[in-house]
Amino acid sequence: MINLSIIDRIRQGFEPYRDRRMLTLLALGFSSGLPAPLVFSNLSIWLRDEGVSRTDIGLFALAATPYAINFLWAPLIDRLRLPWLTAKFGRRRAWALMTQSLLILAIALLSFTNPSEGLWLMAVAVLFVTFLSATQDIVIDAYRIEILELSQYGSGSAAGIWGWHLGGTLVGGAGGLYLADALGWNAAYLLLSVGVLIGMMAVLMSPEPKVAPPAETLAEEQRAIALLERWTFLPEIPRRIIGWIYLTILAPLLEFTRRNGWLLILIFIFVFKLGDALLGRMSGVFYRELGFSLTQIAEVAKVYGLTANLIGIVIGGVLVAKIGILKALFISGFATAATNLTYSWLAVSGQSTGVFIFAVASDNFTTGLVTVALVAYLSSLCNSAYTATQYALLASLANLARIWFSATSGMMVDGLDGDWALFFLICAGIALIGLPLLMVIMRRYPIENKT
Repeated sequence: MINLSIIDRIRQGFEPYRDRRMLTLLALGFSSGLPAPLVFSNLSIWLRDEGVSRTDIGLFALAATPYAINFLWAPLIDRLRLPWLTAKFGRRRAWALMTQSLLILAIALLSFTNPSEGLWLMAVAVLFVTFLSATQDIVIDAYRIEILELSQYGSGSAAGIWGWHLGGTLVGGAGGLYLADALGWNAAYLLLSVGVLIGMMAVLMSPEPKVAPPAETLAEEQRAIALLERWTFLPEIPRRIIGWIYLTILAPLLEFTRRNGWLLILIFIFVFKLGDALLGRMSGVFYRELGFSLTQIAEVAKVYGLTANLIGIVIGGVLVAKIGILKALFISGFATAATNLTYSWLAVSGQSTGVFIFAVASDNFTTGLVTVALVAYLSSLCNSAYTATQYALLASLANLARIWFSATSGMMVDGLDGDWALFFLICAGIALIGLPLLMVIMRRYPIENKT
């Protein structure tokens, strides 16, 4: 009886993944992840193979800027109707299909460039890919939020992240290297461009979200437009422009700032992953200083790390569904801080392969847990009238810590005279900073279901 009860609970925990929408989100995640190695890791290897200098390879990182600033054009995706496409497929699917079509073209164009013949031309092609890929991410995130109920955000986030790894880590990353070794870089990129069709097929076979904007949000917009109409001292065209700017850019921001606890929520989002940002930036340097070879690092990271991460993602979705988003976020956040200590253990142990595997696997497992919970939480904060804009802004805020704070990690290690054990202990402490804020949010500002 006990065994049957446990099996039933496990089956119930995984029940959300049987929803057909999860397959759609898996395919969309695949399409989202596929371009990542083509403009990051694999591109760097291609450039180095062609004799491009390390300095120039480093400068190519600037072409990834659209991923960090895609919130700037997210409002257009919320408001702008595309000729014919929107009427035919709906707001979200129209943007997805147009962006994915152009993304296939952009990757194909990149495949025809050659670093040794025109580095600037290649840089422009990479920028074209990253812009369209970042735009696709806006649409996919909005679609995922709007097609699911609040209770499905955890499993939906897990499905999308799983798909991202299938497209980015396995097919685009490892598969891209195999293709390049067999056929050359140009042919590999051209073949991989076709992979985006998986996302397009998912869009074509799935319905347009039916979520209606909350009535109070629409009423607030109507009051603002009515006020503008009374500004008769302005000509009609400037009034229309101001109205469009308000509805497209200002309204999403103002709506969020009218919520209870909005500033505390933003502070929490910013600080929540500070510890992870520090650790992630210096982990590779740490491995090398301990004496692990590049092959050892690659094998442990890909075999044990990726496997543990994927398991954590699935279990994270189950955890969110069973105990709720905020509780899952707290538990996974605490677990992440705890597993940071495994790196201190590794620093004390020295070149211990067993401890190395345990540290990487445990860290990746809790990273999978916390990523699903955080994505689900950010999704729950979005008003259905401004899904694309608000999610892009919140996600960018969450990434700022990783981008800004991680830059100080090297200085911290140097300031500690290379005491890695103490550095990772500090990382664990910093990872706990957001939890008291989360406890306040859990008590005072619980998640409300979408209207």
